[in-house]
Amino acid sequence: MAIKTRRMIYTIFIGLALGYLLLVSFVYLRQGSMVYYPTKDIEGTPADIGLKYEELTLTTKDSVNLSAWYVPAKDERGVVLFCHGNAGNISHRLYSIKIFHDLRLSVLIFDYRGYGRSEGLPTEEGTYLDAESAWDYLVNVKGAPPEKIILFGRSLGSAVAAELALRHKAAGIIIESGFKSIPALGAKVFPYLPIRLISRFQYPTIDKVDKIVMPKLFIHSPQDEMIPYEHGAALFKKAVEPKEFLQITDGHNDGFLTSGKIYTDGLNRFISQYL
Repeated sequence: MAIKTRRMIYTIFIGLALGYLLLVSFVYLRQGSMVYYPTKDIEGTPADIGLKYEELTLTTKDSVNLSAWYVPAKDERGVVLFCHGNAGNISHRLYSIKIFHDLRLSVLIFDYRGYGRSEGLPTEEGTYLDAESAWDYLVNVKGAPPEKIILFGRSLGSAVAAELALRHKAAGIIIESGFKSIPALGAKVFPYLPIRLISRFQYPTIDKVDKIVMPKLFIHSPQDEMIPYEHGAALFKKAVEPKEFLQITDGHNDGFLTSGKIYTDGLNRFISQYL
């Protein structure tokens, strides 16, 4: 009886171990689809909200063609280089474009490779190259002075904008709903998996914020259900001066809208200081 019990326990242990290894393998292989949620259909344009815009094709240093919009503002006081989040495409950012436009800021927003009408498939290094192509367009084609450019990144885009801020000097950077790194975020979602060992994506913003010397505005909501507030607070704490923090309310995808004047006034205060 004792031998049979030991065999049963051994069999259960082996089964659990194999199941765990299969789960780890599944997460490892599926990471790309967990980090990136691109959609191809363009569901609207700035014209649908009454804004004139230019439809652009940007070409990256590794020869990938990207879809982008340039939305000029009347009496422009600066330009926002907009790095969007990990889901959808540029057509899902019309409300944000309108907010910046109403603040007299022109907007250049682009789709990462694999998103919307952009070619290719998204990768971490690829998204960095995509943002580089947007910077090159603003500075070398549009002739925008770097001191008139505000880098803006929301969610995944905050990590992309942070990398861009290490490579170029702009008027400032806005990091909205930012996270410390993909492994740190994944460890919260899958606390029982060795995420830090198997992660193929890093986006280590926490290792960059103390090296970004331009003015920084961090925006986060305590009610953010996707990226915990502690991530935004940790980024702010580690960042060097000059830096500011704007606390908004409600969820990850709608906090910037439902926060209303708290959000727009906070943006305007920061931008007005440095443009």
